[in-house]
Amino acid sequence: MKSLEELRALREKMKSQTDNRSVATGDETVIKVGMATCGIAAGARPVLDALLDEADKRQLHNVSISQTGCIGMCRLEPIVEVYKDGQKFTYIHMTAEKARRVMVEHVVNGNVVKEFLVGENS
Repeated sequence: MKSLEELRALREKMKSQTDNRSVATGDETVIKVGMATCGIAAGARPVLDALLDEADKRQLHNVSISQTGCIGMCRLEPIVEVYKDGQKFTYIHMTAEKARRVMVEHVVNGNVVKEFLVGENS
């Protein structure tokens, strides 16, 4: 970091990626990653990083990705909740690779990845 302008740019980038108060509206998609102790221990950090990386790589401006606390299903961690088109989709036992697939197939192309949903493989 060499200038105040670089610091401001970094702040704005991180602020948009970590706004935990977002709610899906219209064509926006909100993604929450369970980052309580159980989620982190199960590997949620690489999942969050993969989602942020994929959104950045694809320049998805209508996607909000943030972390949340305990979702309440510790044995199913890492958990990713996707709020899209007025519905909530809960993806379980996530990995970085699965997260990238959800981002491409569900968030970008609109096709729910059913085999990762709670109830499908829990």
